[in-house]
Amino acid sequence: MAQQAFQECIAERYCWGCGVLNEHGLQIRSYWSGDQAVCTWQPRPYHAAGPKHILNGGVIATIIDCHCICTAIAAAYRAEGRSMDTEPSIWYVTASLQVAYLKPTPIDGPVSLRASVKESTGKKTIVTCSLFARGEECARGEVVAVRVPATWRQAP
Repeated sequence: MAQQAFQECIAERYCWGCGVLNEHGLQIRSYWSGDQAVCTWQPRPYHAAGPKHILNGGVIATIIDCHCICTAIAAAYRAEGRSMDTEPSIWYVTASLQVAYLKPTPIDGPVSLRASVKESTGKKTIVTCSLFARGEECARGEVVAVRVPATWRQAP
């Protein structure tokens, strides 16, 4: 059986970066590969920066952020020894996002992300991530993810 993407198991899946229910979003998909979460995503021409052959930095930040948050969620389920489609649902939000742009990211091929949990204590999880294109690391990020109650997602 094929491994299910983290995003297919997360409740309220409308996020612009990773939501499978947002038809206008980036719809990244993240999976476990050992202790790392991996994602491969294909940019489109309209994801360009000023130069048409370079991926926009905001898009890079978004996919790093979403991949890391989904990794924090998946890691929490894993730590509790349960499947991501079980209740109560686990939800994390971004408290901090840092991205270092190491070199221009070409837009004409897939990018891959590799994320690892650096630290997890109580409600806070720190996830690091590298983005690669053509086998070269083009960006590196770190997300501080904070666990919030499932009620956080409900509209006031």
